[in-house]
Amino acid sequence: MSIELPDSEIVFRGAGAADQPAVLTLLADSLGWARDDTFAEFFEWKHHQNPFGPSPAWIALAGDDIVGFRTFLRWQFEHPDGRIRHAVRAVDTATAPAYQGRGIFRTLTTTAVEAFTADGVDFVFNTPNANSRPGYLRMGWSTVGRVPLVVRVAGVSSALRMRASRVAAERWPVETSAGTDAGTLLADARVADLLETVGPPRKLRTAKTTAFLRWRYGLAALGYRAIAIDDDPSRGLAVFRLRRRGRAVEAGVSDVLVPDGAGRAERQLLRAVAHDTGADYAVRVDGTGRVAPHAGYIPFPRQGPLLTWRPLADSSPPPTLADLDLVLGDVELL
Repeated sequence: MSIELPDSEIVFRGAGAADQPAVLTLLADSLGWARDDTFAEFFEWKHHQNPFGPSPAWIALAGDDIVGFRTFLRWQFEHPDGRIRHAVRAVDTATAPAYQGRGIFRTLTTTAVEAFTADGVDFVFNTPNANSRPGYLRMGWSTVGRVPLVVRVAGVSSALRMRASRVAAERWPVETSAGTDAGTLLADARVADLLETVGPPRKLRTAKTTAFLRWRYGLAALGYRAIAIDDDPSRGLAVFRLRRRGRAVEAGVSDVLVPDGAGRAERQLLRAVAHDTGADYAVRVDGTGRVAPHAGYIPFPRQGPLLTWRPLADSSPPPTLADLDLVLGDVELL
């Protein structure tokens, strides 16, 4: 189905496989993304290999030219009542510079919202930056709150570098020999044994399967690493990656999985990431305040991303941060 704006030559429709080369060009022109095989591989991994399903996408056309693009990652959450909640995560969007200010972003987004609602998707979530957040709020999104972070700093000089590096992290990783390649570790059959022991959800959390973990952290170009307790993934594991943020090197702890009640194992893994990487600091999402202090992590105020939310087929009010069990891998920029 195509939608045409009144008094406009711009037409909107769903994106197909044949549109991908032009979409990649638009993303490079509009967002400065690289024009190479690594970026194409990244796009393929992100939007077509997700075990929750391929990313629905829409484009804006001016004649034969693609001048706008909007896509969403499919996501699933486990609810404490046993339900699987179907969601989408608002991610990539781009408008050709010559066509900005003509409502393309808004129309692509509202078209997607209508389609997802009709398709039974429960809600959409994302962590927009300060420039795009007002637009989302005008389209019915609401702010849930700032995702709480905790940090462990290596020392005084590292603290100074961290303080001077309040900029976005680089997309591609810093190489490290710490841990092992995450894709290799997550291919171990004992990861399935671990998932059987993590316990039922007490809050809304991402539905993690071996397929999801291997997809989410398995793309080599993103540089995810992993460590396991005594090299046995069934006893607990942590996934992390190093990225440069200004002058500092950050170890982002994307996920920690341990058997239910194994707080000691979680603390051991958190300390190991901070120690083994040699990063200036290690950071993770922590909403409980129970484990992190005992692993040397302290609150990192006003640094987490702002989470926004919009109900779709499920008209329930957005959750509070206290209702969510998030990890960095759920919200970090991809």
